Amino acid sequence: MKSFLFLNFIAIALSSPSPRQNIQCPPFPSPLPTWQQLSPQSTLPDPFLPLSSLLTNTNTQKTNRTSSHKEWFQCRQPEIIRLLQEYQFGFYPDPSQETVSATRSGNTLTITVTGPGNKKGTFKATLQIPSGANATKKAPVVLSLGGGIPSQSYLQAGIAIVQVDYMGVAADSNAKTGAFWSIYNGRDIGVLTAWAWSLHRTLDALPLTTPELNPLLSAVTGCSRLGKAALAAGLFDPRITITIPMSSGIQGLGPYRYSSLSGQGETLENSKQGAGWWTSSTLSKFMGHSEHLPFDAHTIAAAIAPRALIIDQGVGDQFVNSKGTATVVFPAAKIVYDWLGVGDKIGINVRSGGHCDGSGYNGVLPFLQRQFFGTPTTRDYHSLGSYGAALSSAFPWGKDIPPTE
Repeated sequence: MKSFLFLNFIAIALSSPSPRQNIQCPPFPSPLPTWQQLSPQSTLPDPFLPLSSLLTNTNTQKTNRTSSHKEWFQCRQPEIIRLLQEYQFGFYPDPSQETVSATRSGNTLTITVTGPGNKKGTFKATLQIPSGANATKKAPVVLSLGGGIPSQSYLQAGIAIVQVDYMGVAADSNAKTGAFWSIYNGRDIGVLTAWAWSLHRTLDALPLTTPELNPLLSAVTGCSRLGKAALAAGLFDPRITITIPMSSGIQGLGPYRYSSLSGQGETLENSKQGAGWWTSSTLSKFMGHSEHLPFDAHTIAAAIAPRALIIDQGVGDQFVNSKGTATVVFPAAKIVYDWLGVGDKIGINVRSGGHCDGSGYNGVLPFLQRQFFGTPTTRDYHSLGSYGAALSSAFPWGKDIPPTE
């Protein structure tokens, strides 16, 4: 069974509000449409339209749009996850074809994954557990790629931190070294997906080694390129409670369209030229043709619903298009969250600092406490801060959404 079918079967089972029946999903085009076969769109693509409606030889009809929550969870959400896998992130390993074993020595986990062909990969993670957490009073956990989390604040809030040694999983290069490539070398997979995979396998390891932590209350995070990977982790595993991409930029929650609203200007072209190994080779074929992409960053965010997503961006960040994420991507994704009745599950923290400013983790902490513990907060996580208002012209379909159920 292919991985996207396996993962989306779980996602539908967890998310669908009603029995799956009497819905005929649009076929997924095969072979995969090239950029020449997809209609260009200067504004953000309508997330309610199936991929087949975006083909150049198709007359797009509003009647083709997703019209119910049931159809979203049965048809459109799985299709989005599949097209993102095939166009951007690359093959995601089928977890049903893997086994995970782990050992714990003090605060260090050693995680071994055995995959197809009995190939093995081993990597490590470091634990920080709040005082008082035990097997009967389990703490929620943030799985982190890289550092930056103010551990004292999180531990005092009763939230554990598990930091994964991502460089032991996959090198940030074309080298194909590390635990992931020991199993999957030769596949067309972006390194972002490899790092996301390590968060999922770490989540598998926690019940085997760490009874103090609650894997049913988990978050994933990282900053910059690691924020892109955290976003992929939240997308591909419905067990993740909260996804926290920090300063993620393009190939994360930076828009491919509207790419120069702030910062140095991020585009598909300069991102792929600088680090082509982050995502699949298929995405490279859209260089110079990003307006033909059948998705944008808002599509990734929307596909995570109804699970929680909190975005962090700094207005002083010169490296990523923070204004594009805040005024284009976030409000467009929120339309889908609101339509699904889970608008309180998406938020943004617009702060004054720069790229990967550690203050961002303190800024999102009340959001995590609300999601994990039900702790009230007066903080407005729908405010765009100094950016003011959304650029509504970027998502004209937002004025004509399907009826709210």
